[in-house]
Amino acid sequence: MRGSQWSRRGLFTLVSAGAAAMLGSASAAERVSTVQVGGTLSALAVSPVTGLVYAADRASGAVLVLDPDAGRVVSALAVGGEPSDVAVDTDRIYVANPPGGTVLAFDSQTHRLLSVVSAGAGASALAIDSQANLVYAVSGKTGTFAVLDSISLTLQDLLPAPKPGLAGIALDRGRRRAYCTSPSTNSVEICDLDAGSFAGSVPVGASPTGIGVHELSGSVFVANSAIHHLSIVDGAARAQVKTVLLRSEASSLAVHQGSDVVYTNGGQNGLSRVDGRTETLTGELSLGVNPGDVAVDQRTRTVYVTDPLHGAISVVRDF
Repeated sequence: MRGSQWSRRGLFTLVSAGAAAMLGSASAAERVSTVQVGGTLSALAVSPVTGLVYAADRASGAVLVLDPDAGRVVSALAVGGEPSDVAVDTDRIYVANPPGGTVLAFDSQTHRLLSVVSAGAGASALAIDSQANLVYAVSGKTGTFAVLDSISLTLQDLLPAPKPGLAGIALDRGRRRAYCTSPSTNSVEICDLDAGSFAGSVPVGASPTGIGVHELSGSVFVANSAIHHLSIVDGAARAQVKTVLLRSEASSLAVHQGSDVVYTNGGQNGLSRVDGRTETLTGELSLGVNPGDVAVDQRTRTVYVTDPLHGAISVVRDF
């Protein structure tokens, strides 16, 4: 079945798409292109080494590998089930498969499957700490917090659920904290990674899902999927300190660490850009689609956005 689906994906086309800035502070020089890949795209991740983009496709049970320079999909990693999230570091690609309660590990160079690791029922969102050789997986079904050893590729610990279900996870590796969104309780749950336990809860907006951390400042950004604003949490104070009004609800965001800029899908049929230093909305970009997951290349600041309805990925440069 997957082989026949992959053969139909042999005809990928790169289609140029127009874009218009919607705020005076947004540049008119954005370059946007759209790659048609098919499927139902649920998550994106960018390799910090090669710049390849990995897109989880629930429909085919695979992760599609996009070469943004070539403007086409160059490979597919067979996962099975319904992959919900993907995370990439220098050596490995990790994929969450909630139906199996597993995380699959692939070699980032050869794309060979290395192991399938138990991560608790419904494991659905991932974060990597390469320096500590650990991978974290939270469950949208049970709220459990799995700690995986990335060297032995084994389950090291499974922390009990702090809330009914956790939708997203982001790490502050220097301060040894993990921040997890809890949509059902409108909160961000804080895990002390050294203690191996949850140590706090911060009320935010309605139904928080996407989350990211600017690791230098310790600021935490939260996409609230049932209200038109982005929450900003002070990690040290463990409190929401500001909200940024958006044009629509946001479910995903990505933080560019070098510039402290946040990109989120809370724009009007596109992206919004928030300056993390001034905590203000500084740009909007219409893509003409209902945007899904957002990822950013930390080297080039190229932003990638899924269009789940049409099986496409927007490639946004210079925004």
